Amino acid sequence: MIKYLHSLRRILFSAVIFFYGSYLHALPEQALVPGGIALLQLPDYKHGTKVYFDNKRIAVFPYKDSWVAMAGIGLSKKPGNYEFSIRRADGLSLNTSVTVEYKKYDEQHLTIKNKRKVNPNKQDSERIAAESLRKKKARKLYSETDPKVDFIWPVTGRISSIFGLRRFFNEQERRPHSGLDIAADEGTPVMAVADATVVDTGDFFFSGNMVYLDHGQGIITLYAHLSKISVKPGDTVKQGDIIGNVGQTGRVTGPHLHFAVYANQALIDPIFMLPKNGNPAMASSPEKTAPSQQ
Repeated sequence: MIKYLHSLRRILFSAVIFFYGSYLHALPEQALVPGGIALLQLPDYKHGTKVYFDNKRIAVFPYKDSWVAMAGIGLSKKPGNYEFSIRRADGLSLNTSVTVEYKKYDEQHLTIKNKRKVNPNKQDSERIAAESLRKKKARKLYSETDPKVDFIWPVTGRISSIFGLRRFFNEQERRPHSGLDIAADEGTPVMAVADATVVDTGDFFFSGNMVYLDHGQGIITLYAHLSKISVKPGDTVKQGDIIGNVGQTGRVTGPHLHFAVYANQALIDPIFMLPKNGNPAMASSPEKTAPSQQ
């Protein structure tokens, strides 16, 4: 039994891999930085195996002849080692780790004409608090559906704001930018990036008209500032289905789609989930972190 365990441990520990090149069309891109993604190949995967990253359960999905686990690395994570825990149905529990590197994010300064969107009044604050509970519920959802991670772009257009920027509204610092802003004409159709179930929809104080989609096993996407919502909670959608239209509702400076991705409750940079050739409006791909060596 000890010999078997050591053998299995070597197989799993050697399984931290770095996907790039021709695989990018079908898998997220690994980036071991705050706001990035850690990938773990499971060549000896058995049904019933659960994988955790930093004590949160993460998504596991089939890829070719193997299985892959995907962990989101939150923006608040400090540089250092973080642990994958593989818990098999037969009782074996094995661990391996990855090293998260430091990444500096730039600043963005925006002027908001509606000052209540920067400094809400008491009534606004009560509304925001209630909406925060809905947002928390949506991002904590974990369904057992095998996720489809071969995303498409929800809309194409100029990238007006990238993920992770330290944001200043009317020179007041607020939380870092939690998604990718894609500028497009108001009314442009917005598509589901992958098969999903609609978790929640509604008009939110800061986000305007917004849709949450559940893609399975903790992978959640949201689409904000819509002019129109075309789906309702409980609906099932296929990749490419229209879920709404680009707008400028909520806290905005112009029409655009705010697109965000959660993985194991961590906001991650959507650019690592999207195909490089899927948005003709992009003059060049945003800078990527070079693959690390394990």
